[in-house]
Amino acid sequence: MRLIEAQQAYRIQRQELIDQRRELLNRQKTLERKMNITEGGRELFAEEAATLELSINANKEKFEQNLKVLDSLAEQEALVWNAEVCRQQSDAMSDYAVDMAKIMEVARRISSGGRVPATDEQKLMEYSMELYMSAKNMAMLKELEEKRKQYDSLWDEEEKQVEYDPQGKAENAEVDIALPEGMEPVETEPGS
Repeated sequence: MRLIEAQQAYRIQRQELIDQRRELLNRQKTLERKMNITEGGRELFAEEAATLELSINANKEKFEQNLKVLDSLAEQEALVWNAEVCRQQSDAMSDYAVDMAKIMEVARRISSGGRVPATDEQKLMEYSMELYMSAKNMAMLKELEEKRKQYDSLWDEEEKQVEYDPQGKAENAEVDIALPEGMEPVETEPGS
């Protein structure tokens, strides 16, 4: 079952328990009035009052269990969300590291007197004009050598775009949890 479906089912059950508790408390108030108005009412309505008290306590226990499950589901959602955000940040950092390695390689190639594509030089300039100028100065020293190596661009390959959706991942995570008693799975629309 998807996490969002479990959350919705337990929220529906929670609302039903709240409505049931409200009804039980209203019945208890009515019974209290009857007991105070009627002579010997405490003894007359004692059994009904005890049954009502047991029902209120059972409702309270179910409500507390429901809250524990909802808290657990919220925690699971947060964990899945955070894992997806960490994956996104990790991918961004690894992409940055790859770009840095490419920039350093372009600087090395230029400083060794090699010829690199203009796009690679442009990327190096955008990153650091000082590094670019240092590489060009080193290249001028190597210019006297007759054999200069020519390189292909490091950025020619298509850069892939990865889609991140922490909310979608969190909502669609599978959970091992039973629905509340008497509840049927709630169908949800994607992204709701």
